[in-house]
Amino acid sequence: MRRIALAAAAALMLTACGGGAGGSADQELSKDPVTLRFTWWGADERHKRTQQVIDLFQKKYPNITVKGEFKDWNGYWESLATTVAANDAPDVIQMDELYLSSYAERGALLDLGTATKHLKTADFEKSALDTGVVKGKQYALPVGLTTYAIIANTDLLDQFKVKDPDDATWSWEDFKAAGDQVSKAGGGKVTGVQSFGFDAGSLNIWARQHDAALFDEAGNVAVPEDVLASYWTYIRDLAKSGVSPAPSVTIERAGGALDQSGTATNASALATWWNTQLTSLAAASGSKLKLLRLPGESQAAAPGAYYKPSMYWSISSRSEHPAEAALFVDFLANSEESANVMLTDRGIPANTKIRAAITPKLGETDKAAVEFLDTVKVGTAPRVTPNGASNLEAIIKRHTEEVLFDRQTPEQAAASFKKELQAEIDGA
Repeated sequence: MRRIALAAAAALMLTACGGGAGGSADQELSKDPVTLRFTWWGADERHKRTQQVIDLFQKKYPNITVKGEFKDWNGYWESLATTVAANDAPDVIQMDELYLSSYAERGALLDLGTATKHLKTADFEKSALDTGVVKGKQYALPVGLTTYAIIANTDLLDQFKVKDPDDATWSWEDFKAAGDQVSKAGGGKVTGVQSFGFDAGSLNIWARQHDAALFDEAGNVAVPEDVLASYWTYIRDLAKSGVSPAPSVTIERAGGALDQSGTATNASALATWWNTQLTSLAAASGSKLKLLRLPGESQAAAPGAYYKPSMYWSISSRSEHPAEAALFVDFLANSEESANVMLTDRGIPANTKIRAAITPKLGETDKAAVEFLDTVKVGTAPRVTPNGASNLEAIIKRHTEEVLFDRQTPEQAAASFKKELQAEIDGA
């Protein structure tokens, strides 16, 4: 349903949106009353915090009223697609990486490069800002950042007398060897590695470490088939050697909630996660967990690690008040008042100054996630997921399952994956 709604909206955007009504946000602020609409997804706690931020902004700018429109994730995209198609989009939009290209390329979003008068980005690293660039234009400002990591259960490593890996030098073979030690000592109750291959993060990392990219700048699938085949060969070999769980167990956990994962249930000692998931996993497991840099980084020509935005702020190209919308986004992104309310609800702040300001207020595991983000070496941002490829992770997951259950060879999965994903992009 979400894909159908988005596709319908995209078709209408071609004629309805054009270049946008606002054109530029570098205008003088109005002294008259202005009303902005602001939409986001999230749970009740996010809604409460966001309303507090809105109240702070309205107190500071009493002539600007901000009306919140919030939904859960499942209803959010259908609603946004419908309003955009009807030329009735909210002024300020919480945007996700999977859908950024779809909206930006159809002309639905304002180029934030035209908003420099009221929206400042000096405290954002270029590698972070680049995550919101589509075809050379800044259509989105990252709110929070995360990066891929290995989360190690050091209680399990200690229990099975496995030495903590040296994450400055380890390879994927070292990762497998450490996992094998745990699996053999675990007696079938604990495996060394929680299998991966169900999200775009691990595939992106694998491609980047092999001097490749999932997509080229034109938005086509670019990763070579032999790189894809090596990715699925590695995942299959982990399962066949008992380093990761049996495929049936892996698939069941992959389809469950975070607290049902091998990490959360203390059933796996090493696993791939986004660094910001450390706090939730530590709470669920009750164990001591540690963030480690990715295997293979010291062997790769360039870092595979990269910044992934938790979400973005975007402005509708049809906004009648682009200057005020930019001012509100500036408050959301750059104000310590706002940050003190939001903390890490939308992720570790992409704004480095704000990140430093809130860190002393965070708990131990959130501080560890911030420290990891501040010290890990990241490469250039990968190309934003192209229009039509928003189903990427479902396609990855299906091919991983096919390989794990020996219904496809890694080579067959590689060819099938490229063909299917490219067809999705071409059909958008």
